[in-house]
Amino acid sequence: MWTFLVTEIMFFGGMFMAYIAYRHAYPLAFAAASQKLNIILGAINTTVLICSSMTMAMAVHSAALGKKNLLILFLIATLLLGGVFLGIKGVEYHDKWVHHEVPGPNFEFEGADAQHAALYFSLYFGLTGLHASHMIIGAVILIILIVKASKNQFSAHWYTPVEMFGLYWHFVDIVWIFLFPLLYLIDPRK
Repeated sequence: MWTFLVTEIMFFGGMFMAYIAYRHAYPLAFAAASQKLNIILGAINTTVLICSSMTMAMAVHSAALGKKNLLILFLIATLLLGGVFLGIKGVEYHDKWVHHEVPGPNFEFEGADAQHAALYFSLYFGLTGLHASHMIIGAVILIILIVKASKNQFSAHWYTPVEMFGLYWHFVDIVWIFLFPLLYLIDPRK
């Protein structure tokens, strides 16, 4: 799992580096485009993911103690919180679609540097879309873990899949902790 997570860090790291390079090259366009994001929804999603990290940690702890019912409860809570995150992200994507802020032939931006604002939104959709795809994969794995837990396939002596998935889930949450300030909290004065 650690090897897999290192490859994921390199993958996301490349995208983060592209974002940082372009943000440095076009700071005014990126700041203006960032102002089109809904900071409140981004902050709510940050809170939701932090809570999902807690429920995932509690699931691992419950598995270690052999508490099947608590394990299932915390896995379901993590799944629900992940669903809330994806639902809010869907609302944000819909808003971007309605306001023609999706790069492509219908892209519209009221600003001096629409071309580089489109670059910002390309990176926004690339980074958040990649993150959302990891959340969807995580939701599928959570469902599998819930089914396995309900069939008593984990015990206090063996809960490795729950623990390994916990690492994955925390990694996805940490990626968002970096995405939120980079994408949503750009100071337009800099």
